[in-house]
Amino acid sequence: MTRQKLFDAALRLVGERGAAHVTVDEIAAEAGVAKGTVYYNFAGKDALVDELLRHGVDLLAARLRAAESADDAVPALVEGMLGFFAEYPAFGQLLVGELWRTPGQWHDTLRLLRDDLVSIIRGHMGRLADTGRLPAGVDVGTAAAALFGTLLVVAVDWQVFQPERTLAQTRDAVLVLVRGLGGA
Repeated sequence: MTRQKLFDAALRLVGERGAAHVTVDEIAAEAGVAKGTVYYNFAGKDALVDELLRHGVDLLAARLRAAESADDAVPALVEGMLGFFAEYPAFGQLLVGELWRTPGQWHDTLRLLRDDLVSIIRGHMGRLADTGRLPAGVDVGTAAAALFGTLLVVAVDWQVFQPERTLAQTRDAVLVLVRGLGGA
């Protein structure tokens, strides 16, 4: 419970200002706990952000895995990822900001986490290829990375610049693009 309060507080602050501009004191105050509580649960801010990234990606990965059982996995995958970022918009901002900050402090962690997410999507793309629903010549790994990147950027763009759009509108726009490019 305390770790979750710290995650929530850190996510709110990091989403507003970026990880580099948030202090342990601010995280503790936002969570309503003593500064020592942060250090009791984490070695410091860097460890907290590292664990926050892992926690968020674990939640997102669970949603992506859930799409595997859907009759039409691509719309379920798209909706799952966009829905996750609608629920946790600051996490999307953190993920995009840290993924594109090279070399970043959490680069090694993010590489592993990104690879985990892309491998789940690669499984979906592989099943499309196996059933002839992915155009011939399209590399499954590239398609998976492209869909991951597209969904991540679209989700952040939607939350930051087009918050009046609904999840359904955003999902449908992505699906029109995906289907138009490959008949998925």
